[in-house]
Amino acid sequence: MEYEFRRNTLTGTVMANFSMDHEALGFWFAEELGECAEKYNEICQVAAKLQSNQLIHWRMVGKALSLELDAEQARIFANELENGEEFELEDAMSLYDGESEAYCGLEDFQAALESWHAFLTETH
Repeated sequence: MEYEFRRNTLTGTVMANFSMDHEALGFWFAEELGECAEKYNEICQVAAKLQSNQLIHWRMVGKALSLELDAEQARIFANELENGEEFELEDAMSLYDGESEAYCGLEDFQAALESWHAFLTETH
């Protein structure tokens, strides 16, 4: 999983670009986590509890995207996916959901989270 973090020099907004099939992570980092130190600290504490088996599952519901963590993986998904609506497509068509849902290992997620925090600290 590759990623790049940037700050718009004119507006000061932060952007996160993740590799294909992980785009939802970029949206989540930029839009849901942003520069909120409290959320960052909470997620770090939760990840430590998951790894030490003090916690089994955890979810943070955001405005448009949510984060689910367990001891093995992180899942970012659009809140719309939880509505359970099914779409019928013609035979040769399929939905690309890389922008609405992404999975990665918990350790990879933690590494990206730490990189995000370091990026924000350096560019602030």
